[in-house]
Amino acid sequence: MTRTALPGGTFTLAEDITLTRFGYGAMQLAGPGVFGPPRDRDAAIAVLREVIELGINHIDTSDYYGPYVTNEIIKEALHPYPDDLHLVTKIGSQRDDEGNWIPHLTSESLRQQVHDNLDRLGLDVLDVVNLRVGGFAGPEPGSIADKVETMAALQADGLIKHIGISTVNADQLAEAQSIVPIVCVQNMYNIAHREDDELVDSLAQQGIAYVPYFPLGGFSPLQSEALDKIAAGAGSTPLAVALSWLLHRSPNILLIPGTSSVDHLRDNVAGAGLELSDDTLTELNAIAG
Repeated sequence: MTRTALPGGTFTLAEDITLTRFGYGAMQLAGPGVFGPPRDRDAAIAVLREVIELGINHIDTSDYYGPYVTNEIIKEALHPYPDDLHLVTKIGSQRDDEGNWIPHLTSESLRQQVHDNLDRLGLDVLDVVNLRVGGFAGPEPGSIADKVETMAALQADGLIKHIGISTVNADQLAEAQSIVPIVCVQNMYNIAHREDDELVDSLAQQGIAYVPYFPLGGFSPLQSEALDKIAAGAGSTPLAVALSWLLHRSPNILLIPGTSSVDHLRDNVAGAGLELSDDTLTELNAIAG
């Protein structure tokens, strides 16, 4: 097959891990609500193998997707892993029998979650682990020092190469950095929700990656209408415009859009490569209003 040129190029974490800026988020490989097995396991495996064929070397996952399902499918589809593939996982939650997301941030639980990710992915060490400390509503104020200290201990034990943090504010990032180097931050951020603008720029100056989730999340009806109009004018889709805008926004932004469809994966890659004019960028920047 002819490999599609990946939009955005690459970004290097901590001088030893180079990631394609267009990555893949494995969340949707699990069943509805990110709970239980997928409707079509063979299709999920085909998506992961297409990720590799396209040249993507950054897969974002977690053992609590399913739970366990996504990591097991990744191992089935891709192990033994290509030398340049980097699996980035996250810890900080577990699932109950109804599929609810339950924070699990004790030192003992965080350690167990790291071991669970290692076991199900078939790895001896994890390239990057994101510590998620906030909830779906966003960062929650307060110290995260004890949790970051656990991460630092796991790194010292040789189980984690690099540490990231997720759903945090600037003060929590600074606190974490006073304990251990942080290579990436994963927060909600998109055209409409730009509370992290200063954080994105600060991280770029430090050479730290910013990984936004929910590229179309939390839009008001008026914001959605504005994005739809701009996308139509560009002859594209709202998601493609949103992904392209993120790549234009800052060179340290890494994308992890997810899908359970090979065709949709290819569309995402092609869409993110959309070139946006200065006028279009100005219109998009006004959406946050």
